Amino acid sequence: MNKRIYFDDPYQVEFESEIIDRVKHNNRMALVLEQTCFYPESGGQPADKGTLNGVGLIDVIEDKGRILHIVDQDIQEKKVKGKVDWKTRFDYMQQHAGQHILSQSFWELMQGKTRSFHLGQDVSTLEIDIQKISDLEMEKVEEEANKVVFQNREIKTYFVDEDKIGEVPLRKPPKKSGVIRVVEVSDYDFSACGGTHPFRTGEIGLIKILKWGRIRNNLSFEFVCGSRALKDYTLKNRILLQAASRFSVGEEEVPDAIEKLFADLKSGKKQTRNILMKLSELEARDIRQNAKSGVIKKVYSGRSRDDVRHIALNIIRNPGYIVLFGLKADNIANLIMARSEDVDFDMRELIPAASQLINGKGGGRPSLVELAGDNVENLNQILNKLESEF
Repeated sequence: MNKRIYFDDPYQVEFESEIIDRVKHNNRMALVLEQTCFYPESGGQPADKGTLNGVGLIDVIEDKGRILHIVDQDIQEKKVKGKVDWKTRFDYMQQHAGQHILSQSFWELMQGKTRSFHLGQDVSTLEIDIQKISDLEMEKVEEEANKVVFQNREIKTYFVDEDKIGEVPLRKPPKKSGVIRVVEVSDYDFSACGGTHPFRTGEIGLIKILKWGRIRNNLSFEFVCGSRALKDYTLKNRILLQAASRFSVGEEEVPDAIEKLFADLKSGKKQTRNILMKLSELEARDIRQNAKSGVIKKVYSGRSRDDVRHIALNIIRNPGYIVLFGLKADNIANLIMARSEDVDFDMRELIPAASQLINGKGGGRPSLVELAGDNVENLNQILNKLESEF
């Protein structure tokens, strides 16, 4: 067993140690040290980052009770000097301790048990076994958690023998047997945990729930603490100020300004659509008037599929027409083929030949079929071949 310095002092980031073993792990060199400050990935908390004799650590894992320091190149010396990346270590300390408090807040206020925890690189997630939560309830949970932070309570760690662990009011039973390490947020939360935590809750900084969603019939909450919360606030405050400036309104008026913008856009889209439909009707009329036969062929580009379909439908509202339209859009070949109700032909009979010609597929009904493929070359010739079916 390695001596785990981080158990006693999570603030220590430099140490020296003898190398007591060298092993291979997934074809990489892994060092076993007499003692270490490096925390191995466990309990939802990622491994520490850092160096040994200046060599970067790829990962730190626990394997059969030993901590393996996986390095990106071999170290020949018998002794090493280790240096933990403090910025990452303290970030993990803030997030993990914040999770303990947030989990207890969910239990205190909603009897929600923590089912899982993951400390991510940007946000952390907490799965709670509750079925629903209101905005007011979530605000109360968050307020309770931050109250504990602002009280700057002591965070203590100690080991308890298995036969005495029942005397500790743990929030959830330990997963391991034997001697259990307890992390206690003074008079608030008691958890069996091997992670790194600050000595006082004030060091956690603000705890902020970002959003939530459903997972495995439970609710999963994304949250940030400390420096991450500051970063998140800075970003969102910048966005809010920019939005207020663009709308020429106060910050508190931005939501109303956005709603008005969407209402205006919706109204504008409706007006534009009506205009486009009218133009399509006029275009369809012009095409009919200039048609030399009952079979109308045309290739479009730079138009929407809806517009071209609408033109075709306006043409076949009149008797005696067959429409063969091609459309080039975003390197996709589209075929829209339709016929008037009085024309005795099932347009679906064209699908096999048309699919082969444009290297695509499609479907439709007797009076209208649509296909899409990747052969955008020579659409005019393709329409001529399809015309020969009539």
